[in-house]
Amino acid sequence: MTDYTNLIDAETWAFIERTNSYYPPDTIDYTIVQQREIYDRMCREFFAGYPQGVIVETSTVDAPAHRIPIRIYRGGTQAAATVLYFHGGGFILGGLESHDDVCAELCARTGHEVVSVDYRLAPEHPHPAAFDDAIKAFAWAASTRDRPILLCGDSAGGNLAAAVSHATRAGARRPVGQVLIYPGLGGDRSKGSYVTHAEAPMLTVRDLEFYKHIRTGGADRGIDATLAPLTDTDFSNLPPTVLITAQCDPLSSDGETYRDRIMAAGGSAVWVEEPGLVHGYLRARHTVGRAGESFTRIVEAVTALGKGDRLL
Repeated sequence: MTDYTNLIDAETWAFIERTNSYYPPDTIDYTIVQQREIYDRMCREFFAGYPQGVIVETSTVDAPAHRIPIRIYRGGTQAAATVLYFHGGGFILGGLESHDDVCAELCARTGHEVVSVDYRLAPEHPHPAAFDDAIKAFAWAASTRDRPILLCGDSAGGNLAAAVSHATRAGARRPVGQVLIYPGLGGDRSKGSYVTHAEAPMLTVRDLEFYKHIRTGGADRGIDATLAPLTDTDFSNLPPTVLITAQCDPLSSDGETYRDRIMAAGGSAVWVEEPGLVHGYLRARHTVGRAGESFTRIVEAVTALGKGDRLL
C-alpha cells in the first residue's frame, strides 16, 4: 500500500480533509439521493464565483423525448472556439451547478465560449444515456456554431469527451481537440495506478467499481468504446489530445495508456501526471499551489487546441 504521508504536501492534505468534512469517504454506502445531496453541498462550499466579464445563459438542447440542459459561458471578446464541457461525478452526481465556477473560469481565461452539458445520470438513466446526450450536445454545437469545437471533461466527463471523439472522428464536423482531466477510460485494473493507488485519498478502486455498477446496471457490456474508450480497437484519426492526471489516483494510468495508443496510431497526444495531486483537485485550484499550476496547464491546453496550435 502506498504511503501518502510525504507524497502529498500539506496544502493538498488540507484540501483532502476539507473535502472529507463535506463528503465523507464512505459516501458510496449512502443512498443515491443522499449522495447527491452531500455532493451538491460540497460543491457549494467550494464555489469560487464568476470572474468579471463572464456572461452566462442557461438553455436546453432538444433530444428525443427530453431536453438536455446546458449552460453557455461567454467572455467579452470574440471566441475562437466552442468548448463542450462534460462534468465529473461518477455518472451519478453533478450537473450545471457542480462545475459552474470551473466552466466560468475556463471561459474567462481561454477566451473561448464554454458550454456545460447536463447529461442524464444513472441509475435512473443507465448507459448509454449519458453518452447519447453527449453526442446530441455535440451535434447541436456542430449545427449552431461555425467556430471549431473542442471537447473537455473531468473524471466521468473525460470519459464522455473521449467517447464522443471516437464516435465523431469520421464525421463532417469533428472535434479539433480534446482535453481530458483525470479521466476514467476503462483501463486494465490489474496493473499500474489501479494497484499502486487502489486506496488513494479522494478516490479508490472500490469507488470505481461502485460507479461502474450503477452506470451499467450491473450488466456486462463487453467491449464497448462508448462505455470505455480504451476498449476500442482503433485509435487512428482522433483529434489532438491532452491528458492531465493526478499521481495519487487509481485512474492515472488510463492517461498514459490512452496517450500511447493514440501515438501508436499516428496521432498527437500529450500526457501530464501531476505529482502529489489527488482526484478532484480542480476544486483546489485556488488553495493548493500544485492544483493552481495544473489548472493553468489545462487553460493553456484548451486555449491552444481551440486555436489550432500544435501540441508539440
